[in-house]
Amino acid sequence: MSKESITKDQVYLQLKKCMDPEIPVNVVDLGLIYGVEIKAEKDVDIKMTMTTRGCPLHNTMVSDVKKYVGKINGIGSINVEIVWDPPWSIDKMDPKARESLGFGKPKLRFQIDYEKALPKKIGSFMKSDDGSLILLNKDEKSFMVNDAIVQFWESCDGTKTINQLTDYFSEKLQIPRQQVEQETVQLLEQLFDSQLIEV
Repeated sequence: MSKESITKDQVYLQLKKCMDPEIPVNVVDLGLIYGVEIKAEKDVDIKMTMTTRGCPLHNTMVSDVKKYVGKINGIGSINVEIVWDPPWSIDKMDPKARESLGFGKPKLRFQIDYEKALPKKIGSFMKSDDGSLILLNKDEKSFMVNDAIVQFWESCDGTKTINQLTDYFSEKLQIPRQQVEQETVQLLEQLFDSQLIEV
């Protein structure tokens, strides 16, 4: 086995293969990695955050990070520490990734009235054999999702406005309304683009 020490570049290269399950961007470009330390030439300490404290995917992402970084030849122990300070914000994203997703724009890409529009789910939900949650649109195109997205999609029953959906999830997740509003808008865009809701 090579005696060469592990480099930060190698670690970042592997981290770029680790995608956030909710947003199709890797954890580096998303700005979730706060620091990488190499100890004793082969042990790695990684400090990372999540987009929200209520994120149900902590364990998935930590195991993904360990899986990819673990592929580096000669790697020692990998320690991943989740930190909340400073809190993550869209500003931490790589500008190109932010632009490609249309983030940073408070309005939806399609014109919509937060007070009047009633997003309604379309398509169907299924659970695969391995326990993965999947939403299918009318064209039978499948999208891997998590519990939080399924709950949100099911809440879009055509009776709640965007403001009501925001209030509901702000209360349910105990997250400030402003933060939830941003996420609600982004999620609506993704579901609309995936043809899983109609407005």
